[in-house]
Amino acid sequence: MTTPTALRTSTTAAPAVSHYQASVADYWNREKNPVNLRLGDVDGFYHHHYGIGDVDWSVLQGPQDTRDERVVAELHRLESAQADVLADHLGVVGSEDRLLDSGCGRGGGSLVANKRFDCHVDGISISETQVAFATAQAKKRGVDDKVRFHLKNMLDTGFDTGSFRAVWNNESTMYVDLSVLFAEYARLLVRGGRYVTITGCYNDTYGLPSREVSTINAHYICDIHPRSAYFREMANNRLVPISVVDLTAATVPYWELRAKSSLATGIEDAFLTAYKNGSFQYLLIAADRI
Repeated sequence: MTTPTALRTSTTAAPAVSHYQASVADYWNREKNPVNLRLGDVDGFYHHHYGIGDVDWSVLQGPQDTRDERVVAELHRLESAQADVLADHLGVVGSEDRLLDSGCGRGGGSLVANKRFDCHVDGISISETQVAFATAQAKKRGVDDKVRFHLKNMLDTGFDTGSFRAVWNNESTMYVDLSVLFAEYARLLVRGGRYVTITGCYNDTYGLPSREVSTINAHYICDIHPRSAYFREMANNRLVPISVVDLTAATVPYWELRAKSSLATGIEDAFLTAYKNGSFQYLLIAADRI
């Protein structure tokens, strides 16, 4: 697949958004949470998602004056592991292929994909602050010829039909209507292209969203979808799941360490309780566009 220069123009004009999306954009334009910034400062990969894997609890031991630094580095290692697992599921990607990081945050995932595949990556966000920050990071790393960030609405990107080999969301689908989102991805992906999401979803077998899930919704101004909605809307939009990985148990250690850190925001107990009572799940879904 080729990536003509004409297709890679950056969008600076504000995208058309709903009143709700405008409130979300305003939240992320003003957000300067240390749990996002300090972790990214470790190696310059700024992520806006959580982590997976076993914790090295020894970081809580040793000299008190360096404890915080050790904990931050360990949390970043766990979130980097999550980004790597997502990239593992993007399929075969060539250096001339074009990928879409939809809801890119400060651009960490886009830079991870480019580093692994040496491919073209477009990251999109409705936050001007995030786009500007991510653009600066790509330039700093000298990859801005292949990694570009745009102020765009993931529900209506304006990119050409069939222009992407793969598309992903990393913890950003809870801000949009899945039926509209997946219709857009079915349009953007080449036939046989890959879609991957890592997301928190509420467990249909639990019933309606639990008190903890509702607390998380209020905290992040989002609307967590039921697990079934992902598979229903994928089926409706020619996206066929080929891999479903339950990462719930794998993410609990991250939250347990974060709750003990200086970066705790107060939402940690809600996540841990919801994961442990079965009302909330952390899933990776990879699907092919047929």
